[in-house]
Amino acid sequence: MGDGTRFYIDGQWVEPLEPGPLISVVDPATEEEIARVASAGPADVEAAVGAAHSAFATFSQTSREERTAMLTDLLAAYKKRLPELAATMTAEVGIPKTFSERVQARIGEWHLEAALRVLAEYRFEEDWGTTRIMREPIGVCALIAPWNWPMNQVIVKVAPALAAGCTMVLKPSQLSPLSALLLAEAVEEAGIPAGVFNLLNGPGSSLGSALASHPLVDMVSVTASTEVGAAVAREAAGTIKRVSQELGGKSANIVFDDVRLEKVVTGAVRACMRNSGQSCNAPTRLLVQGSLYEEAVTIAARVADELAVGDPTDADTFMGPVAGKRQYETVRAYIQAGLDGGARLVAGGLERPPGLERGYYVKPTVFVDVESDMRIAREEIFGPVLCMAGFKDEDEAVAIANDSDLGLSGYVHSADLERARRVARRLRTGMVHLNGANTDLAAPFGGYKRSGNGREWGRFGLEEYLEVKAVMGYRPPEK
Repeated sequence: MGDGTRFYIDGQWVEPLEPGPLISVVDPATEEEIARVASAGPADVEAAVGAAHSAFATFSQTSREERTAMLTDLLAAYKKRLPELAATMTAEVGIPKTFSERVQARIGEWHLEAALRVLAEYRFEEDWGTTRIMREPIGVCALIAPWNWPMNQVIVKVAPALAAGCTMVLKPSQLSPLSALLLAEAVEEAGIPAGVFNLLNGPGSSLGSALASHPLVDMVSVTASTEVGAAVAREAAGTIKRVSQELGGKSANIVFDDVRLEKVVTGAVRACMRNSGQSCNAPTRLLVQGSLYEEAVTIAARVADELAVGDPTDADTFMGPVAGKRQYETVRAYIQAGLDGGARLVAGGLERPPGLERGYYVKPTVFVDVESDMRIAREEIFGPVLCMAGFKDEDEAVAIANDSDLGLSGYVHSADLERARRVARRLRTGMVHLNGANTDLAAPFGGYKRSGNGREWGRFGLEEYLEVKAVMGYRPPEK
């Protein structure tokens, strides 16, 4: 792993220009420090943005074939580091070993492959009569990434930015900087030209603001909470730059009374609790049609109680700790709010899981009879907490699901596919999964309302990094 006390700027590992206090990286499973990384100051921001700005003139003119070769080399360098990436994310964020190896590390590889497929077929220019429509790289991009899916959220920004011909400054979360350093090593090995990719570490409160407001930054892509996304947009507003936001979620999972209940509810609970509930698109509101509701409550409580919670380095662990002390305290505060608000607790709660006296562990928690005006029903908890409620019919299910300020994803289960499709059309969300359908890496990822205004993944993700130019009179009119 690269030296965390240095930044990657203009193709080199450099010392901070303004050395300040180092950031402590803590293993959430042990509460022990595992590394320290440098924190960037204003001069470091200027150096990184300046390098990206200088590199843009040349890199933006590279051909599709040249960028394809670079992404292919980056993919090869990334794949060489898969075991180390997985182990690093387990250490810095507490992602269970099996999930880290099979999904969290591999998904970066899959997104790089998807970006190559899009780049191979995308039409950057097309003619509309005598006018040529050109799609060109937007410029210098500030990429602000979170900690919950460290490589997924970094690669879905870096890969399309490179494919588009943009240059960039990446700021990973201060909770997960170590895996990002490994990515920078892969970028260096792949021979990405100097200044195209730059990496700074530091707290989002200062560094994110400096990047978002910088006059030489043309675009900001931020994945964060809704509150952080709004703050970034405010900072960027003064320079009228594009801001692509992938923000919070409170996704409803609608279960009708014609399904195999045991299978569907088991899958629903596991999907909510996977990654310790720290996924923006997690199905955290489980809505079950009336006649099956009480049976579903019994199943959900049992499944939650049976989940293996513990040491994330143990291959049998399903759920590790939440990412850090602050997150631990936040999730516990929400559990207390659920108790105070009158929801019925059927699994989990405030107590630590048995035998886990150290580490930021939270029991998989299930609240039932949750009303839509309760705090736990309206706010993103970002922890292993499931809220359950019943509904009478299709109209009520849609009304409850849409009664949210957030609209990232939705889930519908019904043996009647036409009904499931009909409900999907009525949900005010950017994505909908029908009957347990897997995520499609080529489909756009993003939400409605306060869940953001951008799209990542596949062709839609590439287009976030492109400007559209119309050249009129490009072709002479037909005589």
